[in-house]
Amino acid sequence: MKTARNTTAKTAVLEIFGKSKTALSHTEIYKLTADLCDRVTVYRILDRLVNDDIVHKIVGLDGTVKYAKCHHAHPVTIHNHAHFSCENCLEITCLESVKPSYIIPHNYKVNDINFTLSGLCPNCLNSNI
Repeated sequence: MKTARNTTAKTAVLEIFGKSKTALSHTEIYKLTADLCDRVTVYRILDRLVNDDIVHKIVGLDGTVKYAKCHHAHPVTIHNHAHFSCENCLEITCLESVKPSYIIPHNYKVNDINFTLSGLCPNCLNSNI
């Protein structure tokens, strides 16, 4: 069994997620690590965190992959909540209290849910865009 290492870079990335209220792209995370590691290391850390169910991936309206911290108390394989993608600032926010509902035929197995609502976030809405 392979053990996970807690490196300085991984700790820094986890702290970034702890402080962020929105999903972050690889580029945003890389910039926030303040040259602590290279961009490939950031990709590896993100892949490990996704595999360990600590963060999850969200694809934005513009196709950019962003990552958000998981807030569930137990291991799950599907992140059953909605996301909100702002059409103006492109920020993505997890809406933990909004649970998507769907009915699929019995001979299908769901492995992933990507449920994204789009519009204007409170910040953009309040700035009278």
